[in-house]
Amino acid sequence: MQNLLSRMQSWCRRAMSAHLARRPFRLECDRAIVSFTFDDFPRSALTEGGRILNQYGAKGTFYVSLGLMDQQIPAGEGFSADDLRTAVADGHEMGCHTYAHCHSWETPPRVFEDSILENQRRVREIAAGVTFATLSYPIHCPRPGTKRRAARHFAACRGGGQTFNFGEVDLNSLSAYFLEKSRDNMGAVRAMIDETCRVGGWLILATHDVAENPSPFGCTPAFFEQVVEHAAKSEAQICPVAKALELQEIQVQAPQSV
Repeated sequence: MQNLLSRMQSWCRRAMSAHLARRPFRLECDRAIVSFTFDDFPRSALTEGGRILNQYGAKGTFYVSLGLMDQQIPAGEGFSADDLRTAVADGHEMGCHTYAHCHSWETPPRVFEDSILENQRRVREIAAGVTFATLSYPIHCPRPGTKRRAARHFAACRGGGQTFNFGEVDLNSLSAYFLEKSRDNMGAVRAMIDETCRVGGWLILATHDVAENPSPFGCTPAFFEQVVEHAAKSEAQICPVAKALELQEIQVQAPQSV
């Protein structure tokens, strides 16, 4: 009975998150888009994931929680200040993941918003001129109130969902496909990329670490390179999340009140 109640609670949360506090937008891609994103920014996301993207002339989006800097995190060794500056210099996008890596449902919306603002303040101390145009929700789908507050500060926010974006989307919770959930099934990832290209959608691929012995939240460099190679050979254009928004003529600007 307890498991059933827990599943029902989870379903209700996800339904509320999906259907409330939406910011509808009609996605119209002349050419399919693939974006590569890394949550938490473990060092290997840059040293391995970034290296592979660079080999294919591609750039990614690194979702940063400044409170995790120089920490040992579930996805491995966390990024350093030098890693962040290197990623920026390499042309990658820095996105917000809240300062305290806040649980997106359990954290009160006002506290979540404060953590957004703290993250922006801290990143400017490390890399002058860097602003976060997009956000990835940590850990869980967000409360509707959290979606409303995040919308004040970002051109778009990213969730999960294991699918691509097509037709009418919610800019307050774009869909993403987590690679670690298919890291033993490359065929599923190829099929997702191919279907995105077929319909002219936008696929946001997400992971955490990229390591020979990945955490449960990451994948190996060999697997990641196969994904990047397939995307590069497809009809899609590869670009960071903020750049994809610009292609949709969505204004990308600095957060308010920072």
